[in-house]
Formats: sequence, structure tokens, C-alpha cells
Amino acid sequence: MTEETSFAALLAENEPKAKGARHDPKVGDQVRGEIIAIDADQVFVAIGGKTEALMDIANLTAEDGSLKARVGDTIDARVTSIDTDTGAPRLGQRHGRALHGMQELEEAYRGGQAIEGQITAAIKGGVEVQISGHRAFCPASQVDLRFIEDLSSLVGERHAFRITKFSGGRKLDLVVSRRALLEEAQAAAAEETRAKLEVGAVLNGTVTQLKDFGAFVDLGGVEGMVHISELAFGHVRHPEDMLRPGQTIEVQVLRIEQTNNPRRPEKIALSIRALAQDPWSDAHSRFPVGTQVAGKVTRLQPFGAFVELAPGLEGLIHISELGGGRRVTHPQEVIKSDQTVEVRVLGVDSERRRISLALANEGAEPMDASSPEPAAPTAAKSGREQASGPGPDAAMGTFGELLREQLRQQ
Repeated sequence: MTEETSFAALLAENEPKAKGARHDPKVGDQVRGEIIAIDADQVFVAIGGKTEALMDIANLTAEDGSLKARVGDTIDARVTSIDTDTGAPRLGQRHGRALHGMQELEEAYRGGQAIEGQITAAIKGGVEVQISGHRAFCPASQVDLRFIEDLSSLVGERHAFRITKFSGGRKLDLVVSRRALLEEAQAAAAEETRAKLEVGAVLNGTVTQLKDFGAFVDLGGVEGMVHISELAFGHVRHPEDMLRPGQTIEVQVLRIEQTNNPRRPEKIALSIRALAQDPWSDAHSRFPVGTQVAGKVTRLQPFGAFVELAPGLEGLIHISELGGGRRVTHPQEVIKSDQTVEVRVLGVDSERRRISLALANEGAEPMDASSPEPAAPTAAKSGREQASGPGPDAAMGTFGELLREQLRQQ
């Protein structure tokens, strides 16, 4: 069965099974039902029949213009007539004319004009749409540009639709599409966006999808992607830690690559990080030598532990600065990942993007971060000497002087 198959057949599959014989309400019957939708002119009431009952909104409007009921409320009313076009019972004393009669709907179908409708139910293969008393079917693939897993989340929303199938008669058979209108709007927006699309351009966009590797952003009919490494200067475990679908963000265009895909003729690389201040630009003033600060251990390496002092700003505690004078073969013997530690800044080299650290409770003296890598043997030895005090040569020199003084006295 195709998407254009008779809507009447689809509705029949989704009608609730009656527990017993049910008679259609007649004029004069008192009925009770639940309000399932309200539009500008009418109220739709589920009274248990095959067709929802209609009520002019004036019946539920107070003198000050406010509504006296809302969707989900249960109301009691009397059937005053049967709609000649749809066979739907009409409730209350005052009747409004449907926005779209059969003739108007047919004209909209032939002219490709948009009509407004309200989604009232999620049914097999799509959603049911109420268009001023007429029930229409919108296939799941035509509800949006993207696949929507839970169509029931759309119930109650009003949107513009285009009629893609019109079959007249006592009961109209209507199939509509929202996607057709969205694609046209997207194409028009894409033309405007491409006119200002260039490397370095700063644009506003809307987050559409989050993946492990990055975030997709709609720039206005054209989609780009922010790789996870371009979200921030600091480490980001997953894009959802920073962004959410539907969020408006500002991005900078990094690269534009043409493709052979007509549906997506270009791959656009975007960045949020490029618009943020580089945390290393003022690292010297924020963390001068000797400063004590709390940081989080981000990773352990055989030569030391990296500690995040601020987003995008990491320092290194060399293994020679761990252990308090005792030999340490791996940093994990002293600290662990994700641990919060108090550290002291030994040196800052913003140009090389390096900060040397020591645990705050260790007695190492500050050293210049621009000196050779701490991993080098000479640097490691220097660090151990600073941490443990004078070396053996200095100690021997002091003993020799004492011995000479004793001999001189003798």
C-alpha cells in the first residue's frame, strides 16, 4: 500500500474496536466527549463515534474573549445538526462555517496552495490532520525534512500543509504533505546563505543533530558540521555536554569542499572554538609562578600527569615532582585520573603552550617552563636535586673543609 492509498482505508485500520453495537448520535442526543483539538473557529470533540464532533468555538468563549475550556477537558453538549459535507455531528447552539469547504480545498489542491491544519493523532504510517472539520492523512515521510521517531509528540501542533491527493465525495479522501513546503522554504533560504558563504565568515545557525564526532548545524537551508575538536579549547567528551538540538549558536566557516552529491553539494567545516578567546593568551597573568590552584587530573602518562587548570589550559606534573623524594615508576602510584589535586605553578611558557606544575604539598622550587623538556634526563635530575636538597658532591665538600680545620688545630 503506497502513501497515496485511500485515507479511508488507513483510518479504518486505526479505528478502535467497539465493545458492542454503537449507534451514531442523532440530532437532539445529549453526548459527552473529550476536547482533542481547538483551532481558530472550531472545537473538535471525541464522542466515541467514527468522526469527531464539531463545535463552534463561540460556545466556549467567555464575554472577555477567553476560552472556558481547553484540550483534554470533558464537556457535555447536545447534537444540534449533522454536517452535510463530512457527516460529523455538530454540538452547541451556534455554528461557524468551516474555513475550507470542499470547493476551496479542491482549488487549493489544483493550485498547490498551502492550507493550515492541526495534527490530532498519530496513526499507522503517519499522522491524522484536521483541516476545519475534514480529516486528512500525512504520511510519516512527509511530516518533516527529517525522520521523526515518535510522531505522537506532534499531536496538537498546527502547521501549513500542501494537498497531494484530493478525492471528492460525501467523505473527502485527503493526503497532505508538510515536507514539500519545508523543502521549498529550505531551497530559498539556501540560495541566500550561499551568497554569503565563504571561509572565515561568521554565521548564526541552529543545531540539528548531535553525533559522537561532532554537531550538525543548519546555517539556513545549508548544513555544516562542527567537529568535536572545534567545539572548545578544552577537552569535550561528547557534543551533548555543550550543545542541544534546536539551540542557536554562532560559528565560523573553516573550509568549504564541493561534492558530487546534488542533495548536499558542499561539505562545510565549522568552528565554535575559533570565535572563543585563546586561554593561553593570558595564562601568565592568570597563573603566575608560585600560584597554588586546584585542578583536575585529565590523563596519566609514564612521564607525568596532566592537570586541567581552566578550560583549554593544561599543565604537567613531571614524574620527578611526584613521590615526595621517593622513587616513583608511574604517576598512578601517587594520583589517579579525574582526581582533583592542589598544585603549584613552577613555570609558564605561553608560546610553547606549556605549564610546569608540582603538587602543592611538595617542596620543589619554581623552575622556568621554557627550559628543556622535563622528560629529558638532565631536567629530571635537576628536578630531583631541587626536590631533595644538596647532592652528594656538596655534602663531600662540606666534610673536607671540616677535616682540614681539625688538622690545622692539631
